[in-house]
Amino acid sequence: MQRRQFLHQAALTASSLAGLAATPGPIKVGMLGTQHSHTIGKLKVMRASADYQVVAACENDAAAKAQALKDPAFEGLRWVKEDELIQDPSLQLIVVECWIWEAVPWGRKVIAAGKHLHLEKPPGNKWEPFKELVEEARRKKLLLQTGYLWRFHAGLVSAIEAAQKGWLGDIYMVRASMDSDRGSTEREREARFKGGGLFELGGHVIDRTVELLGRPKKVQTWLRHDTSVADKLADNNLAVFEYDKALAIITQAAKSPASSEHRYFEIVGSDGSILVFPETNPPRMRVHLRKAQGPYKAGTQEVTLPPQPRFAADFQELARALKTGQPLKHSYEHELLLQETLLRASGELA
Repeated sequence: MQRRQFLHQAALTASSLAGLAATPGPIKVGMLGTQHSHTIGKLKVMRASADYQVVAACENDAAAKAQALKDPAFEGLRWVKEDELIQDPSLQLIVVECWIWEAVPWGRKVIAAGKHLHLEKPPGNKWEPFKELVEEARRKKLLLQTGYLWRFHAGLVSAIEAAQKGWLGDIYMVRASMDSDRGSTEREREARFKGGGLFELGGHVIDRTVELLGRPKKVQTWLRHDTSVADKLADNNLAVFEYDKALAIITQAAKSPASSEHRYFEIVGSDGSILVFPETNPPRMRVHLRKAQGPYKAGTQEVTLPPQPRFAADFQELARALKTGQPLKHSYEHELLLQETLLRASGELA
């Protein structure tokens, strides 16, 4: 994006949120849904924070609710029906933890009720319904944050910062992977969608790619079923994003042992590269530079990162925006670009 375009878009975003009311005191939260794998982690982060007061929860599935009632993470919450939760005037924020096909319908109910929204990813597999949801949130001056994992990961933040400051020279390639080792239940859920494992998990790295490089001019994708597992899941996937002077190459495999070693993000430039392994223990970076830049020396160095707890920084950012009445770092435009690009890569959008 050219500087003039960037400044114009930033001004539009700021003006669209002008008048967003700040939230004094703890932010009162309702949890809608309990079955997503991120639910417990997010609940624990909010309950450990002085910025939040999680008040109530709703789970429409009786078996899932019975399971949640046994989990100490939910202890002390008030359990209510869906409409009661969404319409509760005391709640400022609804955290929607749902299946993919529930995300946009539930999200629209939350925005219609005038609540701020944290929405689990990926938010549906259709473009127009998600676009309408975002535009309605913008119109009502309500915050909307999707639940992608690496937006505030120190390694990814450092790599993108190095690229933006010119330390890596001309950026001409991004290479990223988001492998998994899915069991039968997860494979069955992901096989509902044309993009399979790439659609379910690829958004994490596509999110970082479009923040760095913007909207790709062209997206080519190969969605394949290549394992011997007797299902129809696209489990061996490749997407290539073309830019004027760069390529982004994204892979995703759904039957990958030690998959954490195959979750990485690499930025390659004419003067250096940074390869980040966000989910290894400990997380780490491999930096190679022609000459010393910023905190990095010339040559190759391994950087060990401190623990990067999931969700904590995302909810800190959400609390900052709610308490100050200021926009989120990741704008409505970013959420739209991310979803559009994910759907193009997943074969859902031309």
